Amino acid sequence: MTQVFFHCSNTKKVFLDRRGAEVDDLAEARDFATRVVRSVTNERSLEDWRDWVVHVSDDQGDELFVMPFSLVLGKPH
Repeated sequence: MTQVFFHCSNTKKVFLDRRGAEVDDLAEARDFATRVVRSVTNERSLEDWRDWVVHVSDDQGDELFVMPFSLVLGKPH
């Protein structure tokens, strides 16, 4: 298991994940990142989340991958 952190940002703001989560592999980290996006965007807000990204990093601070919120949310209708 590896401790992974899911930091969210756009060009104006950054939300740091200080707790992280234990994952077994990159597939589990991807699934967790998807849940992070859904959790953040489920709150009522006027924020357009499509320009946000999740930066997934290991406990050494090395970025494993980036997941754009738009990948989960899709295009606006």
